[in-house]
Amino acid sequence: MEAKKSLGQNFLKNESIARDLVRAAGVGPEDTVLEVGPGKGMITKILLEKALRVVAVEKDEALAAELAQTFSEEVGNGKLTVVSADILLFDPKNYNLGAGSYKLVGSIPYYITGFFLRRFLSIDPQPETIALIIQKEVARRIIGGGRESLLSISVKVYGEPRYVKTIRAGSFDPTPKVDSAILSIENISRGAFDTTSEDRFFTVLRAGFAHPRKKLLGNLAHTGIDKNAFEKASVNVNARAENLSVDEWKRLAQTISDL
Repeated sequence: MEAKKSLGQNFLKNESIARDLVRAAGVGPEDTVLEVGPGKGMITKILLEKALRVVAVEKDEALAAELAQTFSEEVGNGKLTVVSADILLFDPKNYNLGAGSYKLVGSIPYYITGFFLRRFLSIDPQPETIALIIQKEVARRIIGGGRESLLSISVKVYGEPRYVKTIRAGSFDPTPKVDSAILSIENISRGAFDTTSEDRFFTVLRAGFAHPRKKLLGNLAHTGIDKNAFEKASVNVNARAENLSVDEWKRLAQTISDL
């Protein structure tokens, strides 16, 4: 079957990369895996070798039907469940996937990366681990490297992102215009919000990155955070949004309730 540009399809054709992805997720014989974008089943095949159970969600109905036929034995014995659905509307609870009881693995269309990560990092139930093939530059931005972004902080407040490896564009059919990367996010939880409201944190974060080149103090003025709040949170009053760590954002968000 040919790839559909409307769905952002690029089929992985290198099995060693598929194995690297599954390895990055730490999939073992007791694990349940939610696979996103199984396509023609290269990653699915390896997941079925390693995992206890796989739920594969494919938006393309024709591909979902082909996948179910290819792995008809595994579908028949309950090891594989193929779901034809939009992963952005998928509810893990409907398939007995509980918090911390499943791993999320797959290759997603580049254009949904930000929304996809925000949804599955904050969803109830959260996955234990996420391992994805995404655009290389987006993976680099999530890692941060001393220069944070709205996306990188939104990921790091829930888990620990790790850049696993670069994947050359020629590893896919059709060949995309850019290289990709395997990104894993481990130790996913809501522990960061034990002392800070999740809603308040993201209100402050979005306000802070509204004008990234401006000093953070000016961006946050309308939230009630002033110089005194910066001092209380032990944050440099001259800092810009890209300079702050997750812990500093948490401390700033906390000052709202303390004012």
